[in-house]
Amino acid sequence: MREDSSEDALALARFCRDVILEGKAIAPVILDLRKLSAFTDFFLICSAASRPQLKALAASVEREVEKAHGLHPRSLQGSPASHWVVLDYGALLIHLFLEKERAYYELERLWGDAPVL
Repeated sequence: MREDSSEDALALARFCRDVILEGKAIAPVILDLRKLSAFTDFFLICSAASRPQLKALAASVEREVEKAHGLHPRSLQGSPASHWVVLDYGALLIHLFLEKERAYYELERLWGDAPVL
């Protein structure tokens, strides 16, 4: 069982969505995976237009979440050079892509049964 409550994770997802929108992220979406996944409750997925923007989005999420919630990601995978960064906050996984990679991996389609919040 995950240690984070679903409501706390949803509030964190919405907070992070607001942070990445301030950074001009492209088409952010929150997927509710609570009935579909044993490893997380929510995905926050968005695109960046460039590697510098991808790097800035990841850094701003880390900084603002630490400031507002005192949390650090459990892990951070990928890099702007790989065109995909994943920040793991337990019940929330944040996927930051360059547009081409987001279209290629199609997480929204892969998790098509998940409600979009």
